[in-house]
Parts: sequence; C-alpha cells; structure tokens
Amino acid sequence: MIITIGGAPGSGKSTVGRMLATRLGVPFFSMGDIRRSYAREHGMTLTQLNELAISDPTSDYLVDEHQKELPKEVKTFVLDSRLGFKFLPQSFKVYVTVDRRAAAERIFTQRRDIEEWSSVEDGMRSLAARETGDRERYLKLYGADPADFSQYDLVLDSSKTNPLELMEEIMTFLQKKGGR
Repeated sequence: MIITIGGAPGSGKSTVGRMLATRLGVPFFSMGDIRRSYAREHGMTLTQLNELAISDPTSDYLVDEHQKELPKEVKTFVLDSRLGFKFLPQSFKVYVTVDRRAAAERIFTQRRDIEEWSSVEDGMRSLAARETGDRERYLKLYGADPADFSQYDLVLDSSKTNPLELMEEIMTFLQKKGGR
C-alpha cells in the first residue's frame, strides 16, 4: 500500500506522515525535505527556490521524477507530497487542510530557523503567496491543482486537531476500507 499525504504548508502533513509510517512500520519520504535540501545545496531558501521554479522547473522535475520512481524501489510507504495524488494515482490519497493563521503560527513557532518571517501576520502573507505561486506552477506544469479535494480519498482539517488524532483518523478510515 502506498499512502500519499498532501496539504497546505503548515498543515502537519509531514508530521502526520512520519507518525503514520512509524505506526505502519513502513518507510516515509518527504518531497518537501528533498526540495529544502536542494535549496540549501544551491545556496537558497525554499522561498527562493520556489520563485526560481516559476521560470526554471528543474527542481520540480527532479522531485517529481523521484516520487514516480519510488514504487519501483519500495512497495509500501508513506509519502508527503503536494503532488503525490497525481504521480502515484494508485495510492490512498489524503489531503490535510488548515486555517492559514494556524499554519503560520505553527511554522513561525517550529521553523523560525528556516522561514524568514518577522511575525505570524508576515507568515500568513508569505503562505498565501506561496500557495498561489505553487498552484499556478503546478497547473502550468502538469494541469494539476493540489487543492482540488475531489482527487483525494480522505480530506482532514488539522486547524484544531493534533497530529496523533489525524493519524488515528487515517488508520480508522483505512481499517474500514479493508486496509491495514
């Protein structure tokens, strides 16, 4: 079984994905982590890499090809990816929504060393710009809108729910569907 988890920045998709993979005893892969590493290797922030990707989609193609190839190497895994639903259509597809303020508060508190925000409000503006830019980029490159909920098997809201509760909701849904 392959489980892909998409969602807005700050929704908790990586945290939930890691927890779910641990619970299931399967590998976890994060395309966001790969993009952050790529950005660091090239002396950029993730924001700068995303801005560059508008005119040069090289980093998108590298990450996207990587996730397409994963099932050839590993049969069962959890994947944190905004476009996992598209590149792994055979997967069980989860989308995690979040209120933008809640997302900005999480990121501002937990990743201050990565994001260059001066405040939560600054983060909210940055997240809105990132979501718009990413959506436009994905539509242009692939004709795919990761925020179109009709593409997912399960949509959860993490605004007022902790990651453990979200993971349990996914596990319950999988059990009802005859999964693990």
